[in-house]
Amino acid sequence: MTFRKQLFLASALAGSMAVSGSALAGPNPFKDCGIGAALFSETHWAAVISNVIWDLGTTAVTSATASPETCSGSDVKTAQFILDNYENLAEETAKGSGEHLTAMLTVLGCRSESHGAIVSSVRSEMADKVSSPSYSQETILNKASDLNDIVNTNVTVSFKGSCSA
Repeated sequence: MTFRKQLFLASALAGSMAVSGSALAGPNPFKDCGIGAALFSETHWAAVISNVIWDLGTTAVTSATASPETCSGSDVKTAQFILDNYENLAEETAKGSGEHLTAMLTVLGCRSESHGAIVSSVRSEMADKVSSPSYSQETILNKASDLNDIVNTNVTVSFKGSCSA
């Protein structure tokens, strides 16, 4: 599909979601979920267009269907924070501490006494990612997405009882 067709489809979906979005129960997958919501949390039309251009909205719809709790709140705020502060977070993760890491874990509702263990686990997993030969060729968006996935897995699985997110 050409970019022009994707843009047209995104515009059409944005218009239809604006009209019918208030009638939907639960999160609106095109504006409240996916990468679009993480990047454009306050600009709903841009979130819709971003989600549709990214992957025709399949990731956003899947997240809304399978886990609607990930479509708002601390998960979206954390994803945006990671994207906005990726360079600082990558450096602090490599060091094992820093104010950006602390802020991120605070947004996720992690108890301060668990920060060290969480950072250590995230640090270990990120070391594996960064050591991959193709990692340096990745975009900031992909790198931030990888970090976000690692953090979310640690917070929701490995350290589930330590964080409220």
